[in-house]
Amino acid sequence: MTTNFKDVKVSIAMVLSDRLPYGREAFAQMLEAAVSQDHRSVEVIIIDDRGPSARLDLDRTETQGPVPIRHLPGTYPNRAAMYNAAIQAAGGNCFLAVFNQQDQVVLRRSAVQTMVMAAARHENTGMVFADYEWIDAAGVRKDIHLLDWHEGRLRDTVDFGHVLLCPMGLLRDVGGFNQKYNAADLYDLRLRLTERRRPLHIANRYAGSLYSVAAPPKTHNVFDYLLDDKSSQLEMEDALTEHLKRTGAHLTPNAHVQPVRYEKDEAKRFDACLASVVVPVNHRPEFIGRAVESVQAQTVRNVECIVVVNGGPDDPTADAVRRYQQGGDRYHASAPPVKLIVVDINNLGLCLNAGIAAASGKYYVQLDSDDRLKPDAVEKLIEVFDSDPTIGMVIGSYEVSTLNEQTGEITRNEEIPVVTHGEWTPDNGRNNLLRINGAGAPRSAHIKVIRDVGWFGVNDDPSCRNYGEDYGLVLRVSERYTIGRVWDPIYEVIRHSGGTDHSIDQATIDRNDNAKDHMRLEALRRRRTLNAAAGSPH
Repeated sequence: MTTNFKDVKVSIAMVLSDRLPYGREAFAQMLEAAVSQDHRSVEVIIIDDRGPSARLDLDRTETQGPVPIRHLPGTYPNRAAMYNAAIQAAGGNCFLAVFNQQDQVVLRRSAVQTMVMAAARHENTGMVFADYEWIDAAGVRKDIHLLDWHEGRLRDTVDFGHVLLCPMGLLRDVGGFNQKYNAADLYDLRLRLTERRRPLHIANRYAGSLYSVAAPPKTHNVFDYLLDDKSSQLEMEDALTEHLKRTGAHLTPNAHVQPVRYEKDEAKRFDACLASVVVPVNHRPEFIGRAVESVQAQTVRNVECIVVVNGGPDDPTADAVRRYQQGGDRYHASAPPVKLIVVDINNLGLCLNAGIAAASGKYYVQLDSDDRLKPDAVEKLIEVFDSDPTIGMVIGSYEVSTLNEQTGEITRNEEIPVVTHGEWTPDNGRNNLLRINGAGAPRSAHIKVIRDVGWFGVNDDPSCRNYGEDYGLVLRVSERYTIGRVWDPIYEVIRHSGGTDHSIDQATIDRNDNAKDHMRLEALRRRRTLNAAAGSPH
């Protein structure tokens, strides 16, 4: 691209359809903003999905100005076909895609000029995206600050905004949008663009958003993906898999997998205790009893419960745990034993590692202090471990319930299906894990495997604050061992007002995404090293 941004011609593309969730006046406002850009070398392309005979019958004066407007009426099978038609018709050096099918997107007058300036300053830019202003249904405005790009941003949910500027030559060189995708077209395109050149983010401090988006707000819910159409998820998986193959980070089935080995005398040590359930907890005396009792109710009896209280000696949870130990009023000699460890730093990785270091069992089993295991959880986990010596970790499925904090009653949330993480297919689960934010629960692993892959992180990874240490472990285990699955619900997540899996503010969401995206970045590097050592590109 020329470094003289004034010489750059920009083709602005937007969609007109009878299915737009806003009125014709709102669309006219978008069009007026597009033709009123202070970067004068622009053309506007209207992709009209109302049929080949549709007329551009806007009751305004937009078409009378010096900015040319190209009208592309037709019947398009999907979004990819719409924007490909615009790419083919475009006469600009750059293509500015406005994604307005769901929301009204209004460019600021200087938006195009700003994006073109940025692109001109960075010769190897493949895509320019920018912070924007969100206008909710009540008219309240809020700045949306996007995350800077790096190669680990592999989630299909990464927000790149509603407007993208791409060099026309690069866009045509990569083949535009892939029309086989109905849902993953944009995700696939940005993956292919980032393989060629680096994206560029224009940030906003104050009054610096390049455009506004008018749409009703959507609250964050970690279970939203469960309600997505299955075909959409399969498209996203396919797009990521092809990207990993092209970039040398794809793990073929069984590649680099090894068995978990025990010497005979080593295996005998686990006769008395086969599984150690580790429960990290901080100031939750009202919950811990239910968690402990769910361990003691296991059908497999040679288990132990290790509770790691990280609130120091004054944390009342410790006394609640002592009730289940010898001398306590809830102690039963025939029940699986309960160990108590007290630390004075609220660090989940510290708790998990300390619990595992003190464990007598062969396997570690996850349990959060406010959740509970189904009675057959350990039994079903061990059945999977026994089925294949290369299985280093087993991930179960869970149900979601809600606690009535007035009555203490726990009710199953029927609107949320059993969370199975069905994307964990035997052949491609460990690749697809790089796209999604969760691996399922409960997680169980050979304790020696946890040691061998480097234990849990202790908030020593970027942006980690008691978040993502389990995801990082799953990534590392999956690169060397098979991940087994239990498809039946063996765990119960209990939601309550003090929980951390819902009602999350944007700053926390961004910090959490940064943490896991950095883990993905490290995983890409490890995978390429493994593939290179094995003499295989993927």
